[in-house]
Amino acid sequence: MSNQLDYTHLLNKIQQKYDAESEDTENYLEGLLYSNSITYWDYIHTDALLSLQIQRTTFPDEMVFITYHQINELLFKMILWEISQVAECENLTTKFFEDKLMRISRYFDMLTTSFNIMREGMDVKQYSKFRHTLTPASGFQSGQYRKIEFASTELINLIDNRFRKTIDRNTPFEHAFEHLYWQAAGKDYKTGSKSKLLINFEKRYKEEFITFMKIYNTKNLWSRFKELPIEDQKNTNLVKAMRHYDYTVNITWVMAHYNAAAHYILGPEGDGEATGGSDWQKYMHPKYQKRIFFPELWSQEEIDNWGETV
Repeated sequence: MSNQLDYTHLLNKIQQKYDAESEDTENYLEGLLYSNSITYWDYIHTDALLSLQIQRTTFPDEMVFITYHQINELLFKMILWEISQVAECENLTTKFFEDKLMRISRYFDMLTTSFNIMREGMDVKQYSKFRHTLTPASGFQSGQYRKIEFASTELINLIDNRFRKTIDRNTPFEHAFEHLYWQAAGKDYKTGSKSKLLINFEKRYKEEFITFMKIYNTKNLWSRFKELPIEDQKNTNLVKAMRHYDYTVNITWVMAHYNAAAHYILGPEGDGEATGGSDWQKYMHPKYQKRIFFPELWSQEEIDNWGETV
């Protein structure tokens, strides 16, 4: 009796796979024969990843600052990956929608609690020195975070509060772009002049943002929610997940960011100015701009008091 395992069923499945793709199965099997086994460091590209933390100064805590923000960007990538699955799902169910929203919210929970690394994990005097080498760069310039916003809600909900009555779905995207809430961080609306922070940001991302805005105009999270049958839109768990995500992103996480910034910028060693020169307090604090992804899921009283009690 032979103890040799029979792999015929697996070989047949492999054959069927490559036949369906009009590919030569033997070539793939031979490639497998000569290929090296995978290692953790090759799969994760550890060496490449760890080579990306390049300081501009000799202050040790700048390494904390750089690495922390790179981790943030990796989490933003994960969030966009989850949102895209909802956006592209052909047979969207409340369970799938809810699961994705709660997964995204957990990522933002990580981002929120991680701000203690920024508040408690860097020497204030060191930060007050090396931060000046960052001018005019700013965390404001995270392109991925802006995409998360575009992919989450109707564009009107991201328009500066002062201009929402003048903009609707027929407004050209380019015009709407000029009135997004975060333009207030680097634009003088009376003169139209923009800060270096904003000029650099738009030079790098504006065309990419416009294209992204158009793509997600009809498949952002709110649009996908409204496509569901009316009964599904009343699903308690899904509505709860939508509200939780909205509050987590636009109040909990934003205020953690705001408080971490205030710790350094408004502290004894700070000068009150953001590295990019933005009016960061009014731009960031939710009570000013009232950034709400899903306003129809909140009462008028909740909207009126948005960001007031944190």
